[in-house]
Amino acid sequence: MTKAVILNKGIIASIIGPTGPEQRRLANKVMEEALNQAALTIQEITFIVATGYGRINVPFADKQFTEITCHARGVVHLFPEARTIIDIGGQDVKGIKIDVSGKVIDFVMNDKCAAGSGRFIEVIADTLGVSLDTVGDFSLQSSHPATISNICTIYAQQEVAASIAEGVPLSDLLAGVHQSLADRICRMVNRLKVEDSVIVTGGGAKNRGLLKALSEQLGHKVLVPEDPLITGALGAALMGKEIVEKARQNNTPLETKERILGAVEIL
Repeated sequence: MTKAVILNKGIIASIIGPTGPEQRRLANKVMEEALNQAALTIQEITFIVATGYGRINVPFADKQFTEITCHARGVVHLFPEARTIIDIGGQDVKGIKIDVSGKVIDFVMNDKCAAGSGRFIEVIADTLGVSLDTVGDFSLQSSHPATISNICTIYAQQEVAASIAEGVPLSDLLAGVHQSLADRICRMVNRLKVEDSVIVTGGGAKNRGLLKALSEQLGHKVLVPEDPLITGALGAALMGKEIVEKARQNNTPLETKERILGAVEIL
């Protein structure tokens, strides 16, 4: 997804759009939509930071930072007590460990494989004919979660289809799918020595069934931002704000502008 955040004293605009092969065009599009939402022009933006895998494709950015750095900055702004971050996207999962000062001290990432990301649940939901928006709540109805033995998305898809034919309840299958994904995520992030508070971001953070499975398997309560999809872009804007404030303190030309910051994240 491509995201844009505009920050003044608080967030004054946020846009989430699709990501495709034309990343430069999409970056321009989401930024234009964010500017319209904030009733601003690009000339009124003091500083723009780009982040995410596609950050080099944001032609109007003043600075670029990695998504790990920006996610940590955005989460710590919302949850100063955060020590572990789990970002569950459609393409990958990231685990980030931060210290008491909010600094990143370690991180882990899975390979870009559907089996270890939110895409796994998307594929299974499609196989079962269930809306992605409802799979989490549906799975919470299960009393006997099914065991999903295959870790490959294609084979798991076939396993789920066979289980449906055998009469396994849909809620049990979905609960099993969430537990299977949570198991893979937990085995990865446990390499960081998970500590409270644990914050979950990304699209997976909107899935209550996955959150329940994660909490149970981690042995920690998990917290979720109000909008878990924009923490990286928020962090990028906050880092831009710090650059502008430092410039102001050093009496550079940036201090003459109104401090309105923008950020674009392309994943």
